[in-house]
Amino acid sequence: MKTKHLVFILLSVFSIESAFSKSIPSRKIIKMLKSSAILNDHFTGFALYDLTKRKMISGQHDDKYFTPASNTKLFTFYAGLKLLKDSIAGLQYVERGDSLIFWGTADPVFLDPQFKEQRVLQNLNSARKQIYRAKGIFSGDFYGTGWTYDDYNEYYQPEMSDFPIYGNVVRFSRNPIGLQTYPVFNIGGKLILQTDRLGNPERFRIKREIFSNIFHQPSSSAPTGFNQLVPFKVSDDLIADLLKQSIANFSGNINYPKPAQTKVWYSIAADTLYKKMLSASDNFIAEQILLNIAASRGMEMNTAVVIDYVKKNFLTDLPDKAVWVDGSGLSRQNLFTPRSMVRLCEKIYDEVGDQDRLFDLLAQGGKTGTLKNLFKADEPFIFAKTGSLSNNHNLSGYLITASGKKLIFSFMNNNFTRPTAEVRSEMEKLITQIYKNY
Repeated sequence: MKTKHLVFILLSVFSIESAFSKSIPSRKIIKMLKSSAILNDHFTGFALYDLTKRKMISGQHDDKYFTPASNTKLFTFYAGLKLLKDSIAGLQYVERGDSLIFWGTADPVFLDPQFKEQRVLQNLNSARKQIYRAKGIFSGDFYGTGWTYDDYNEYYQPEMSDFPIYGNVVRFSRNPIGLQTYPVFNIGGKLILQTDRLGNPERFRIKREIFSNIFHQPSSSAPTGFNQLVPFKVSDDLIADLLKQSIANFSGNINYPKPAQTKVWYSIAADTLYKKMLSASDNFIAEQILLNIAASRGMEMNTAVVIDYVKKNFLTDLPDKAVWVDGSGLSRQNLFTPRSMVRLCEKIYDEVGDQDRLFDLLAQGGKTGTLKNLFKADEPFIFAKTGSLSNNHNLSGYLITASGKKLIFSFMNNNFTRPTAEVRSEMEKLITQIYKNY
């Protein structure tokens, strides 16, 4: 009897100590969040989840909505995992007599120098037929909901389209002779470069007219090492003009209804696009992935249609309803909660089913992508997606602690006025403490 009583007491003490020790990290985390002067001068949300035990560890304002910026790309990634094949559809086509007619699938790879492998271009040039592009398949707007027109000249905001070419940007660079463009600006072509004779700005910069493809350069010479990407204004005429430069048998755009059955040429491994979208945070690729889903699945080629489908079919189990309007996070109309970001990351982890593959696609602390200069260690312990807009900075993803625990976290900061670097540094300190001590 005494032995049983002693065992009961010991078990009770052990249970209390275990529960107490497990509660310490959570209390410390909340205390660190609340005691930080930097994190308390704006709206901060945090959620931490044990992936092995499938249990929430800690949270502060984790049920509040935040502007996610590029954390939105995790939603696009999940959509791709659910709805795309291992390879990206490069275009769809039919053959009619001596003609090959193709429809764009929103694949962002075609003639983009980031991608050395150009299967679709090779196939088009190998085809012994007259080639036509069928137009009119894209029903969406060239910009996403809530995008700012102020950024039309910036590299990170190319227009969306059904058949991207050159990444829908012009690449300007300085070579030994002078200013070079890719694609080449031909005399009489649709892309026009003019020199502004008045003024001599301190910084050499190319500026496109907002509603046309007339580009302006300063009268001064481009400095050594100059590089700038400027989106062009997408039009059917411009696409036809550019295709004629690259495809010998291209005969122009036509109006041609798409039949129920088409053939497909695939362009590149889906993981190649996912990695550029997630690690380097490529906005254009993110937007085009959603449109590629539409083309591949026989949907209307419209971002809103794809997002609505994904939300209704795959995201009903999120803790809080996702307010999701674009693929990249450029829109401030996107709104997600930290605990929904954590749940999404859990769903992604389960869907991929291969931790090494998943972590390779994400930015890795101290090693790759947007986290290359943060969380430095002998081995990466953070695998995550950053998200930044002016006055907003977020980080959501996976943390492997020093003791080997697998955690998911979402750290969201909105509406701060101090430099982003200060907020980023404070986030790094707190997450590193969790890494070392949990």
